Formats: sequence, structure tokens, C-alpha cells
Amino acid sequence: MRAFYVYILASARNGTLYIGVTNDLIRRVWEHREGLGSKFCKKYGISMLVHFETFETVDAAINREKRLKRYLRKWKLELIERNNPQWRDLYDEVASGWLGPQI
Repeated sequence: MRAFYVYILASARNGTLYIGVTNDLIRRVWEHREGLGSKFCKKYGISMLVHFETFETVDAAINREKRLKRYLRKWKLELIERNNPQWRDLYDEVASGWLGPQI
């Protein structure tokens, strides 16, 4: 079964946030970390994966992404704090065993 992800990246604890949606979380976050993700992330040094959610359909993921983007910043920070109070970069945990993009 294919999964879709909504993710939040941060530049640092309480820093600049970026919300995105993808069908390959590891690859997409890797792209952001390598400066290949988005110009916004590259400009503001946004590369820490601090929150993600999994969905069974792309429509559900897109709807959640749109809702999160409309959240007040305070609510986004509370969401991150509730699930990741230390603001750990979750990328290494998620990507363990991943060998890079398959080209």
C-alpha cells in the first residue's frame, strides 16, 4: 500500500517552519537537506524534520497540509511540542537504512 506524508521542517527550535506533502518522505527531506528541496528552505536553512503524519490517500494528505498551513503559528508550535517536545530532527530515525535517491 502506498503512503503519503505531510511533514513540517524547521530551521531550529521555534524557528522558521515549512510544511509540505510527499509520497516519499525520506527522499523529499533528503532533498531539502541537500538544498534541492525548495528555494524557501534553502534561503532560510530549513532542514530539520520535526513532525510528520502518514495518510492512505493523496487527497487526505493534501487536505491536512492545507489545514496545517492555515493554522496559527502558535498551533503549529503546539503540534510539534506535543509530539516532539525536544525538537529532535527525526530524519535519521526515519531514514535509517536508506541509501540515497534511486536514480
